[in-house]
Amino acid sequence: MIRVLLVDDQELFRSGVAVTLGHEPDLEVVGQAANGREAVRLVAETRPDVVLMDIRMPELDGVEATRQIFAPDAAARRTSPVRVIVLTTFTLDDRAATAIRYGASGFLLKDAAPELLTAAIRTVHSGTAVLAPDDLSVLLGSTLRGSTPPPAEFGLLTEKEREVLLEIAGGLSNAELAAKLYLSESTIKTHVGSILRKLGLRDRVQVVVFAYEHGLV
Repeated sequence: MIRVLLVDDQELFRSGVAVTLGHEPDLEVVGQAANGREAVRLVAETRPDVVLMDIRMPELDGVEATRQIFAPDAAARRTSPVRVIVLTTFTLDDRAATAIRYGASGFLLKDAAPELLTAAIRTVHSGTAVLAPDDLSVLLGSTLRGSTPPPAEFGLLTEKEREVLLEIAGGLSNAELAAKLYLSESTIKTHVGSILRKLGLRDRVQVVVFAYEHGLV
């Protein structure tokens, strides 16, 4: 079962999503929060796998709640990973980009079809973004202008791993990477895993964020 926490200040919206997820045999709603402060507390208490996080809420918005959820001290206390999907009302939302920088795995429009919502939950649970890689690059490229030099860990990457990292940041999928670099998909997956491990990143989404934050693309 994929454990889901719903966070939105509109009770009617939360109830509708809960009903939708309740019809899925592999999804379970383990809690609901009306603001970001409650969300941070319930993440610690209910240990969800995926959080559906509204961007705009009273008391504490979804961006700040996401930052607190992925803060190093909070992450260190967890025994299993948590993924966040932020919910917004329009595409290419600057706040959504900031939430992705803080650790979210992508965003969805609040009027997304139910089948897209359930598919997105399963997708981020597997460690993949819910934005197409090229859309993610456009979003971050238009809002993130990083100039911080890469950390020392970047020097641990091999030349091929650096090449793979830059292609991921450019929006290429594993299949496209394999074709471009004349490698098998399994080899690409090995390189991606090594990049995540060496840089201490959680998933491919954070690889893209890393590249933009440090001016690599």
